[in-house]
Amino acid sequence: MPIPDFQTLMLPVLRLADAGEIKVAAAVDQVANQFNLTDVEREELLPSGRQAKIANRVHWSVTYLVKSGLVERPRRGCFVITPKGKAVLSRPPERIDIAFLSQFEGFDDFRTKANGEHPVDVEPTKELASGTPEERVEAAFEDLNGALRDELLERILVMHPTAFEKLIVDLMLGMGYGANGSGERLGRTSDGGIDGVINEDVFGLDIIHLQAKRYATGTAIGVEKHREFAGALDERGATKGVFVTTSHFAPSAKQYAQRSPKRLILIDGEELTRLLVKYGVAVRGYRLLELKKIDTDYFDTAEG
Repeated sequence: MPIPDFQTLMLPVLRLADAGEIKVAAAVDQVANQFNLTDVEREELLPSGRQAKIANRVHWSVTYLVKSGLVERPRRGCFVITPKGKAVLSRPPERIDIAFLSQFEGFDDFRTKANGEHPVDVEPTKELASGTPEERVEAAFEDLNGALRDELLERILVMHPTAFEKLIVDLMLGMGYGANGSGERLGRTSDGGIDGVINEDVFGLDIIHLQAKRYATGTAIGVEKHREFAGALDERGATKGVFVTTSHFAPSAKQYAQRSPKRLILIDGEELTRLLVKYGVAVRGYRLLELKKIDTDYFDTAEG
């Protein structure tokens, strides 16, 4: 039989998660058994030749179920059902697909977000099957980057605090700030809440001060944290600061930053992962696809 598409696999994968925590690799084997795939079908590779097609589709099924909140990843390489997922299975639909998952809060944000162990290839979803090739390529690119950014945030949330502070320094340097790559992680109790500095000139006369704070994604950072940061800048006679968090900022905090006589830049979790991908920090390219088109100038000349 044909290898099922990743949306067809969503309901079987959710049922596997209902039995208890399971490794993704084990889920691939169980799905292959459930659909009676032959050895040839189990070993069939994606066009890139980098991953088995059935493994890729199970990976994407898990990713979409995670983003809808029906399953969660308690640790790397594993997944388990959530109370929301159990509620779905209490009255199971005939099929779980993207249209079904769109009812859950946050899922559509994941789907539309524009720009490890996340799936490395994706096939067009059914609603894009009638789109142009360019539309399908763009949609797949956005899906891949969306999954990458979400995994980045998951990894960042479990980093050691000092490693997170270094990541922010590396990002600022990767964005081109800092004279000759001059930046330093501080993050010591004696540094008054300043986690890092970036020297914008070789003599260190113009300095950007950094604060890097990790909070759960649902936590709103209030204005009091920005007042504390501004106070730390005052102690150093500084006027430029960048406050980075894995969560998001409350409206009052954004207003405070806008009104402050200091230059305070706020970077929330979504912007952080976007910048990391854009500037190639903590990520790396693994495959380059070059799209070509007809050279009309060549043919115009040849045709006289």
